[in-house]
Amino acid sequence: MGNDLILNLNDGYVGIGTANPKEKLSVNGNIRSKEVKVEITNWPDYVFEEDYKIKSLDNLEKYIKENKHLPEVPRAKEITDNGLDLGEMNKILLKKIEELTLYLIDQNKTLIEQQSLLLKQREDIDTLKSSK
Repeated sequence: MGNDLILNLNDGYVGIGTANPKEKLSVNGNIRSKEVKVEITNWPDYVFEEDYKIKSLDNLEKYIKENKHLPEVPRAKEITDNGLDLGEMNKILLKKIEELTLYLIDQNKTLIEQQSLLLKQREDIDTLKSSK
């Protein structure tokens, strides 16, 4: 029965390679597709809003040390036990990429400020040396 197509008329569930489909379409095996579209809401563009509060890197580091994974990203055991929701995971990963971009922008601003300060200090040192 492992190669059968099962259609449960009571709930409309379809199973391919499984006698007990648990979703509208359950496939016990590989799926080949040219394209998959996932309908999802609340795409994380809100990360770029002025009022979005991003965790400080210190707080993020503390969270990672305590939890051994990124905030909002499911633990490995959860994925192993429950599977992976592709749409939700893409949303989470995009949010993390956008947050990383914000961290990089902030780091770049800090670097530019430090370079400017260093240049000013170098000029001050040169001025002091030449005035002797």
